[in-house]
Amino acid sequence: MTSNHVVRWVIKPAVFVAALVPLGLMGWWAYTGNLTADPLKEITHETGDWTIRFICITLAITPLRRISGWNALIKFRRMTGLYAFFYGSLHFLIYAVADRFASLVDFPHGIVSWDTAGRWLASVWEDIAKRPYITVGFTALMLMLPLAVTSTAGWIRRLGGRRWNLLHRLIYVTAVLAVIHYWWLVKADIRRPAMYGVIVALLLGVRLVWLRERRPARTAPPARAAART
Repeated sequence: MTSNHVVRWVIKPAVFVAALVPLGLMGWWAYTGNLTADPLKEITHETGDWTIRFICITLAITPLRRISGWNALIKFRRMTGLYAFFYGSLHFLIYAVADRFASLVDFPHGIVSWDTAGRWLASVWEDIAKRPYITVGFTALMLMLPLAVTSTAGWIRRLGGRRWNLLHRLIYVTAVLAVIHYWWLVKADIRRPAMYGVIVALLLGVRLVWLRERRPARTAPPARAAART
């Protein structure tokens, strides 16, 4: 079995299953009653934490590949990015249902009706517009949406490598917004969002260093040509 086969048939399935472990644990905690007095709030925070963690893991893959020389790491970037979107979507849906839907005090046309759906969506949108940390978090999720949609090889061919790479740099903005969302949410105890902020800053800082290192290399040939003349 070649190394590519090991990555494809052993390591990738193992990583796929491992990425579902947090969701399984949350389900088990809920089933066994091992959550806090406010279980929905705890699950909302857990899914938010795992969203940022997978964003950081996605950002870390390229630096780790360059440092380790293990190019197969790049094959995991799409998976971790999709898991970031998956947990981010769960985070938002739990908030939208547990917080916003629960705020509807009456259902004159029944729980399942167009009237109820309209009032629920209006409540969600009003809260997004009113509370800055939710506005920032929702923006981060919406920026991940085109990244998830265009993560396939088919979209890379349609967009072209250059445009696809430019689009997927939105992950940098998403990472910053996710940290801001968390920071504004906790208000008092900022230790955890500060930790994520440091990690994101380091991962983005490494890319800035690489960018500065590449620029002289691009301008060097014309300078040498001028010297010869």
